[in-house]
Amino acid sequence: MTDIAVIDYGMGNLHSVSTRLMQAAPDLKITVTSDPAVVAAAARVVFPGQGAMPDCMRELDAHGLHKAVLEAAYTKPFLGICIGLQMLFASSEEGNVGCLDVLSGQVRRFAGSMTTADGERVKVPHMGWNRVRQVAAHPLWQGVTDQAHFYFVHSYYVETADSSMIAGTSDYPLPFTCAIARDNVFAVQFHPEKSGADGLQVLSNFVRWQPVSWLARPRRLAVG
Repeated sequence: MTDIAVIDYGMGNLHSVSTRLMQAAPDLKITVTSDPAVVAAAARVVFPGQGAMPDCMRELDAHGLHKAVLEAAYTKPFLGICIGLQMLFASSEEGNVGCLDVLSGQVRRFAGSMTTADGERVKVPHMGWNRVRQVAAHPLWQGVTDQAHFYFVHSYYVETADSSMIAGTSDYPLPFTCAIARDNVFAVQFHPEKSGADGLQVLSNFVRWQPVSWLARPRRLAVG
């Protein structure tokens, strides 16, 4: 049986993610897969992604992975990365598309006219290293210093009214949510696989994490 399934729907940075997971868990079987049956059988799931939201949602459906991802997000340790965080929310301004609707909230675009306190224009996409504030304790933060730097590449961010799920924030230039935690789901806007020792620590924490799921929660498994 696969210990950790890295979901391949044609849109993720799979080589870097799988390589770093192998470093974090050399004794575990890590499988990059587009097979829903392998995802269903895996003990843990990593859901990476990059690219445009409409393309990601279309490719997820085209690979027959929509239901498998939803099932995993409700039942087993689940790590979302970059657009793998954004896809868990209800909808996105990028293409005005519906997403997986596992978590309450929307995906918003950074304003093109943002400036720093000194009046310097802020570029979109947000690309590079930024500090992450740990606003809630979580096992995946273990061994990671608060305000550690992580690597970001994105033009969109998640917005939720449910502050209880916010585990980390960053500034660009205003604060935005960059990590969420809900029972068996932890998801981040930054790329732990590209974030040096602290990113590797997050991945190492994930492979040891023993969360609870929220099976009693109403489940949205319909596709279409």
